[in-house]
Amino acid sequence: MSSITAGSSELRSQALEHQAFLLLRTIFTVAPILFGLDKFFNLLTDWTHCLAPLATDIIPVSPELFMYAVGVVEIAAGILVALRPKLGSVVVSLWLLGIIVNLLILPGYFDVALRDFGLLIGALALNRLASARTALQR
Repeated sequence: MSSITAGSSELRSQALEHQAFLLLRTIFTVAPILFGLDKFFNLLTDWTHCLAPLATDIIPVSPELFMYAVGVVEIAAGILVALRPKLGSVVVSLWLLGIIVNLLILPGYFDVALRDFGLLIGALALNRLASARTALQR
């Protein structure tokens, strides 16, 4: 009887882990792609207001062009998460870290930086789940 309970408990745990993986992979695929596309259309906000002037001092282009490049990277990161979640989650984590640093340089965006820190933790959780799935497949 205990082996049946242990077996069903393990199956339930695997199912919940799989659901968590799918949720995280889905959001870290869709969100970067949508935010990346919006860098070209500015429907959600004028993204250039969220860019620290230091960024365009380092890479001397207009804020608009800088944000177009950001959009391309975000779209690519979302696609990478869909195709290779273990690698894509690391790319998204590093990208979010860059966004957080940018927001901490700007006054008045600390709340958004904190939100993005939460997203970074979620991307790292996706990486751990993807790593566990990779280990089980070997």
